[in-house]
Amino acid sequence: MKKVIALVMVCGFALAFASCGGGGSTTESTATDTTAVAADSTAAPADTTKTDSTKMN
Repeated sequence: MKKVIALVMVCGFALAFASCGGGGSTTESTATDTTAVAADSTAAPADTTKTDSTKMN
């Protein structure tokens, strides 16, 4: 009886791993690689203030 239960559990785990494989398609990644994103020219300039951010309050 233990062997039957163990076999059923192994089959269940195999089914779970096979269904949750996560092997994404490669056609989706190639479509996103060819798309270029335009640079935002209205972005705010970088913060150049000279403050000590390591000091604890």
